Amino acid sequence: MYDAFAGDYDRFVNWKNRLTYELPFLMEQIGTPEQGRVLDTACGTGQHAIALAQRGYAIAGADLSEPMVEQARLHACQAGVTVQFEAAGFGSLSETFGTGGFHALLCLGNSLPHLLSHAALDSALLDFAACLQPGGRLVIQNRNFDAVLENRQRWMGPEAAHEGDEDWLFIRFYDFEPDGLITFNILSLHRAGGSPWQQQLLQTRLLPQRKTDLVDALHRAGFGRVTAWGSLAGDPFDPAASGNLVLTAERG
Repeated sequence: MYDAFAGDYDRFVNWKNRLTYELPFLMEQIGTPEQGRVLDTACGTGQHAIALAQRGYAIAGADLSEPMVEQARLHACQAGVTVQFEAAGFGSLSETFGTGGFHALLCLGNSLPHLLSHAALDSALLDFAACLQPGGRLVIQNRNFDAVLENRQRWMGPEAAHEGDEDWLFIRFYDFEPDGLITFNILSLHRAGGSPWQQQLLQTRLLPQRKTDLVDALHRAGFGRVTAWGSLAGDPFDPAASGNLVLTAERG
């Protein structure tokens, strides 16, 4: 799915607004640039990593999608910053970047639910721990699946973009499957000039991870001092109402 979506991903996100909203909390959690290197996992087109590099952080980024990584490298070049971007997925990060080399690790954008079993989640978190120094900080941002599952929240707000005579509209929704997984759908509509709308439906499967699932998995992987937040602005977590589940934890 994400290979095909790489070219449109930055149209799908208002990065100026998002980074203004999220960076203060993220920098508070990961500390100052002098404290060590940061790894942004599932980094997509690299916008968080680049913004942190512009603020003086030594940072690397990884994504399983090679087209996403290619976009990230292009953006870093255009921004005039040095970021090591590599094509690597959960479970192979420590093999790619080595062990114990990072002070902080980010896993944002509802990325962990793409792991479709609890065993795969455990493996990914052990890989995160291997990348971190003792005491290193982990920041995870997921959808609040406690509320999604309780309320059967199928639809998310649409996103739109306009460039010249071209328009894009992105509609996101879930299908709740009998096996307990969720199918995540992105319907992309595009038109240029007066041409008809062209449609593309992209899909991927998710394992909805409740707060207790993630906290228990973090403890199994050796993380402690786990704290829950309701957003990347540092709002309190409300399992019934928060849009996101943000967890911070420290490697033991």
